[in-house]
Amino acid sequence: MKYKIAICDDSNADRQYILNMVDCWALTAGHVVHIDTFISAENFLFHYAEESDYDILLLDIEMGAMDGVTMAKHLRQNNDTIQIIFITGYSDYIAEGYEVAALHYLMKPVKKEKLFSVLDRAADKVQKNETVLNLESGGEMVRVPIHQLRYADVMGNYVTLHAKEEYIVKMTLGELEKQLDERFYRAGRSVIVNLTAIARVTKTEIKLSDGTAIPLPRGAYEGVNRAIINMG
Repeated sequence: MKYKIAICDDSNADRQYILNMVDCWALTAGHVVHIDTFISAENFLFHYAEESDYDILLLDIEMGAMDGVTMAKHLRQNNDTIQIIFITGYSDYIAEGYEVAALHYLMKPVKKEKLFSVLDRAADKVQKNETVLNLESGGEMVRVPIHQLRYADVMGNYVTLHAKEEYIVKMTLGELEKQLDERFYRAGRSVIVNLTAIARVTKTEIKLSDGTAIPLPRGAYEGVNRAIINMG
C-alpha cells in the first residue's frame, strides 16, 4: 500500500532527521511512500488546501506563529482519518492530544525503534479506515466507513449508528460488535463507543470530542479507561 506522509517541523536538522528515518522505515517495511516536508504550520495548511489526502502527519508542536496543536485542531474540523503523530521536546502538551485524537507523542530526540513502531501503528490504522459496514437502513443498502462511526446504541430490536449521518438498523448490538475492531468498546448492554472519539471519561458519562455525552452504567468507568490505555 502507498502512504502519503507529511513532516512539519521548523528545524531544518530535525526535519531532515525525521525524513531519513521515515524513508528507512518504508524501505524496511516494504511500503511505498510519498513524503512532503514543511517548515511551518502555515506552509503546510497552504499546501493542504490543494492536497488534503495525507495519510500520516509527523508534526512538531513548538513552531512559530501557529503551533502544532492549533494546526491539528484546524485539520480535525474536516479530517478525522489523518494519523497525527506529535513530535515535541516537552511533555506538557500531552493532555491536549486528546482533543485532536493524536496517535502518539514522540519525545525529541526521536528514537528510531520508537518511530518505526508508531509508524507501523499509523499504517495499520490507515488500512483499517478503509473498512466499510454494509447495512440495510430505511429500505436501502448503505455503506458506512467504520472510522466515521462515533457510537451506536440500541432501542428494542433496532440499533442506531451515529456517524456523519444516523442510520437505524434492525440488528442486535452483539451482531454489530462482531463487525467492529479494537477501536470500539461495549460500555454496558446498550452502547458501543469508538474509543478514538472520546474526549474524556467521568464516573457517570463518556464525553465525545463532538460534545455528545453518553451515560455510563454503574461500574463501567474502569473498563472504558482500561480499553483506552490498551488501544493506545
